[in-house]
Amino acid sequence: MNELETYFRNNNAKLINKWMHYFDIYDRHFSRFKGKEIVVLEVGVFQGGSLQMWKNYFGDRAKIYGIDINPHCKELEEENVEIFIGSQSDRKFLRQVKESIPPNDILIDDGGHTMKQQIVTFEELFDHVKDNGLYLCEDLHTYYQVFYGGGHKRNGTFIEYSKNFIDYINAYHSEQRGLKVNGFTRSVGSLHYYDSILVVEKLRRDEAPIHMKTGAATVKDFNAAPTGFDGLKWKIKKPALTVINKLLRFFRIGGFMWR
Repeated sequence: MNELETYFRNNNAKLINKWMHYFDIYDRHFSRFKGKEIVVLEVGVFQGGSLQMWKNYFGDRAKIYGIDINPHCKELEEENVEIFIGSQSDRKFLRQVKESIPPNDILIDDGGHTMKQQIVTFEELFDHVKDNGLYLCEDLHTYYQVFYGGGHKRNGTFIEYSKNFIDYINAYHSEQRGLKVNGFTRSVGSLHYYDSILVVEKLRRDEAPIHMKTGAATVKDFNAAPTGFDGLKWKIKKPALTVINKLLRFFRIGGFMWR
């Protein structure tokens, strides 16, 4: 049992509501920030218990901010904990918050969990996370629940929206004009999908990845270019395969290879 789960199980202070498998995920990604001078923003204050948990876990040098639509949450402020009152689907409000606080080391979206709220919050606040910081969106199981606007493979949901991140992070390798390197490609090092949680780990990647070889080849290369009559056939077959597969790719049909 890690430190966060121990705190949760022994908590007699303000109410905390968490799925139990979250604590290993938190500790896996948050432990490197312990004891450091960091900024944490949590969207969704609820009863204030998780803000106290973060304060205890990260230490006295951490500055903790919260966002909630309930005006009574303002009463939960304490030393090193500041709370902003407003809606996470209000872009103007989120931009005002950005202007009021330093860039975040960790941003946790544990707010209203509707599809619009999750998407708007990401679009407005992701760029306020530091280059080596984390963006965590939790309770993604609402994607499968109609009450929150969810549905399996339903357009407009955060899960479907976030599936684009997989393409963006690999865009340096794209051969198509429809997928180009963008700000997400240059600023994200990894994506971690868990049950109900997505962790986006930021890392500056302003240049394309480099591929290298070291050592001496000792096995005949299976993919070496053929010679003689086989080489002639390959010179005809390769461009034909290229044209066929470009056409199939355009219509998003599975690839074709002669073997």
